Amino acid sequence: MSPRTCLAIVLAAGEGTRMRSGLPKALQPLGGQTLLAHVLAAINGAGSEQIAVVVGPYHDAVAARARALAPQVQIFEQSERRGTAHAVLAAKPAIAGKPDDILVAFADTPLVSAQTLGQLRVALGQGAAVAVLGFNAADPQGYGRLVMRGSELLAIREERDASPEERKIAFCNGGLMAIAGDKALAILKRIGNSNAKGEYYLTDAVAIARDMGLKAIAIETGEDDVRGINTKEQLAQAEAVLQTRLRVAAMEAGVTMIAPETVFLCADTKFGKDVTIEPNVVFGPGVTVEDGATIRSFSHLEGAHVGKGARVGPFARLRPGADLGKDVHIGNFVEVKEAKIEAGAKANHLSYIGDARVGEGANIGAGTITCNYDGVAKHRTDIGAGAFIGSNSSLVAPVKIGDGAYVGSGSVVTKDVPADALALGRGEQTIKEGWAKRLRQIKALGKKSPK
Repeated sequence: MSPRTCLAIVLAAGEGTRMRSGLPKALQPLGGQTLLAHVLAAINGAGSEQIAVVVGPYHDAVAARARALAPQVQIFEQSERRGTAHAVLAAKPAIAGKPDDILVAFADTPLVSAQTLGQLRVALGQGAAVAVLGFNAADPQGYGRLVMRGSELLAIREERDASPEERKIAFCNGGLMAIAGDKALAILKRIGNSNAKGEYYLTDAVAIARDMGLKAIAIETGEDDVRGINTKEQLAQAEAVLQTRLRVAAMEAGVTMIAPETVFLCADTKFGKDVTIEPNVVFGPGVTVEDGATIRSFSHLEGAHVGKGARVGPFARLRPGADLGKDVHIGNFVEVKEAKIEAGAKANHLSYIGDARVGEGANIGAGTITCNYDGVAKHRTDIGAGAFIGSNSSLVAPVKIGDGAYVGSGSVVTKDVPADALALGRGEQTIKEGWAKRLRQIKALGKKSPK
């Protein structure tokens, strides 16, 4: 038996007016990603190979983001706002292909899981023409009510159209729905607008399917799964739910969080085993932390890779492109951007390392700065393996510090430093060939440093 085909229709035409934002609602951020990205990820997880996104007029940014996230997506425009059924029918050309399953999701309902959407598909596979997500609301006011008879769903009644008896129902409509593909157009075309708002409600699909002699069912899920977002307050509430989910998932995978409620993650944060996260750490998008690493308090990471056994912080900032190797130490008030820090290298305090390579085992002294920007372009600094950069040094890129070289404290380095040399850059830079190598030899013998 061949697998069932599936079309997911995402309604993403909301303006986000109540958010008091110039950003369309679908593009509001949640867990480091857009609301739309969360919904598309759940749809992909539920096995939908066809995706249609319905946008409003002038929502080019939403369409562009959808295409970036799902290159196969079809974009349809709802030119007039005449209700959810009207929005779904904007994707009529895709519906006409009669996939086995049609999922209807909303860009402002980002917490739904792939597993929950999969349950809707299972219901269609078992003979339902319409399957609806429902939840038992602590406060049902404002929600559409699911009118049940035993296990059968008779109708969805919007609150303003519900009778006093129906308003007592606590089992409420979660909004998301699945419709059998071969019945979808016949059902949708029968939906009218004889209601208090004069709109075409997708919820009427239930009663219409039953009038056609078809089966409609409701699948219960948790309220958080179908939490809709219309205001910044609701966005913050959804963020709190998502953060709890992400923290629990990380700890179940073996991450130690001393105070998990103070750690903020992104939906794409990746952890290895035996990672320790101290309190008050923020992970932006695109962070991977490998086995045994420790992220200490008040650190901020974004677009960074932290190698095995590395230590970051406290009060460290890893910006996009920071790539820390095994057992690297990045300490307090150190910022790293677009730089590869190789195994065992250390920058323990008060330094900026940008557009650079720091070789294996190198030591970056306090107050060191890679001067990577000349006001027009960025330039790179290359620091060799085992190099020692003294405190309060400025490395003016482009510049290369050779393997094992020393840079004296307070130096301003504008010329390449050969391997094993000493650079003294107070005033005119001075190079002493072989000085660093002799220093190590003398230290090994317990004698005084060379002049």
